Amino acid sequence: MRLRHPGGELVHLGYCTNVHPAEDLDGILAQLDAYALPVRARLDEPVLGLGLWLAHEPAAALAADPGLTRRLRAELAVRGLEVVTLNGFPYGGFHQPVVKHAVYRPDWTTPERRLHTENLACVLAGLLPDDVEEGSISTLPLGWRDDWQHPYDSDLANRQIKLLGDELDAIRRATGRTIRIAFEPEPGCVVETTDDAVRHLSGLDPRHFGLCLDVCHLAVAFETPDEALRRLAGAGIPVTKVQVSCALHADDPSDPATRAALAAFDEPRFLHQTRRAGHPATGTDDLPAALTGLAADVPWRTHVHIPLHTDPAPPLASTRPVLRAALAALLRADHPVARHLETETYTWSVLPEPPRDTAGLADGIAAELDWTRRELLALGLTGQALAPEPNRSTHNR
Repeated sequence: MRLRHPGGELVHLGYCTNVHPAEDLDGILAQLDAYALPVRARLDEPVLGLGLWLAHEPAAALAADPGLTRRLRAELAVRGLEVVTLNGFPYGGFHQPVVKHAVYRPDWTTPERRLHTENLACVLAGLLPDDVEEGSISTLPLGWRDDWQHPYDSDLANRQIKLLGDELDAIRRATGRTIRIAFEPEPGCVVETTDDAVRHLSGLDPRHFGLCLDVCHLAVAFETPDEALRRLAGAGIPVTKVQVSCALHADDPSDPATRAALAAFDEPRFLHQTRRAGHPATGTDDLPAALTGLAADVPWRTHVHIPLHTDPAPPLASTRPVLRAALAALLRADHPVARHLETETYTWSVLPEPPRDTAGLADGIAAELDWTRRELLALGLTGQALAPEPNRSTHNR
């Protein structure tokens, strides 16, 4: 959906489709019919924005066949859906029974990661709405920390990023569209915090490269939004994209009831990095290690993307206050720091109480978008009416 900032700039809000497991074009379209169309209807929006996730195989197929990309664009349009941003972090297999560290591979030392991102950039340039000239692609923050050998791997990554920048230049010249790559800091990675971003990403061409601010990750690192944004601005690193997300907060992790509640979120698919409050925050790379060995003398936060609009059962809490502060800092009255926002709760199916069915998941996604929309309107943004294109349908198919 589109909103207008008081300064006049257009702000895009959508939901990230990495919550859905499909990894081929027909499956993607089927899941958009099952979820995105009901979400759009619940929100009463003529056009719904998507942060589209394309695994490497469909991305490569679309990039190799402009006709296939045009077909996807038309299929989105007829459903009243639009795409200005892609999630390029998971390469594939994001809904396998066990993902854990596999989501960080291939990393930015490899041609595979660069080629996948080039394919995504080519596809996104063909999917952007006619009146939108800039797109964004979020990607992993170089690689997983324990896999990274300094300075050798940093040199390899810089070469791949340089080659990608050349390709982004070529796409801009050929299409008139600017595609920006947004590195997404995450606990346990080479770029875990905004301090790390300044250390590793300063000097990249801001026309092509910036940062994806995942607010769940920011909260787990116990970073303050205002300070983080000042740090990035001082280093000349633009915030290209924002993932609107919340983490788990445990105020007293020594409390047996709190520990039992945290244990309910331990599941085998995803890593749940846990950090203790402090500067810098310290912790473990997964929740079981925290529960068995992490000092419980200060509050913990755990990397679980929980629904934005509801609180976990006490004694746990949401980092929603951090999200509210981040949205206020990002969408200040004079100028929006970022214009591409997506909700990214990909963990619905592994929560202690997952949605019971397709309708339940659509309800949850719509409720998160509605909460975010209301927060943005309260910050002074206004709804931006958008008439459907001639081949768009504004009713549920």
